[in-house]
Amino acid sequence: MRTAHGVVQRRLAVHDFGQLVVNGLPGEPPHVQPLHFAYDARRGDAVTHLARPNPLWPALEAAPDVVVSVVDDYVYVPGPWQAAPDAPPEHGTPTSFYAAVQLRCRAWIVDDPDEKAALPHRQVGHFQPEGGSAPVVAGEVPYGRMLPGIRGLRLEVTGVRAKFKYAGSKEAGVQDRIAERLAERAGPRDGAAREHVLRRRSA
Repeated sequence: MRTAHGVVQRRLAVHDFGQLVVNGLPGEPPHVQPLHFAYDARRGDAVTHLARPNPLWPALEAAPDVVVSVVDDYVYVPGPWQAAPDAPPEHGTPTSFYAAVQLRCRAWIVDDPDEKAALPHRQVGHFQPEGGSAPVVAGEVPYGRMLPGIRGLRLEVTGVRAKFKYAGSKEAGVQDRIAERLAERAGPRDGAAREHVLRRRSA
């Protein structure tokens, strides 16, 4: 995967739901936890929180090196769309297009009430910038009484990997054909994938 800091930063500003991958305890499979998170490139971290009864906590305490994986704008591309101009359509190779970002992180569990309150406060500020909800303050209503039921996670980013796979190695005519077919099919995520193809076509 290639890393592009600015692209990743813009991507995670709006694609902020992914999977937290934690090594399992000996004899157990890894834990994969879907979650919303708030990423801040300036701080170099992402924050989230999970319910205290979540079974991944012992594994996370034992092995705090984790991965947050985000995959979006993915589509299936039929083989004929990818065929070279001088080849029969049936000789084209089917493939997948996708945008993928992986954050390698060191996980810090936050249990101090005041520090823990700051994490959902950051998340609400990210997802709900228009406001409308009471602040999260330890010991105060309405959310203070809920804090004991969660544990906070600050994910210190130690590495970033990214891959945007959208016909970048294909010649211009094939890229144009793929963009046309995506527009015709107009399925879920086809529009976003087409934008990626066209952006790479003009780069």
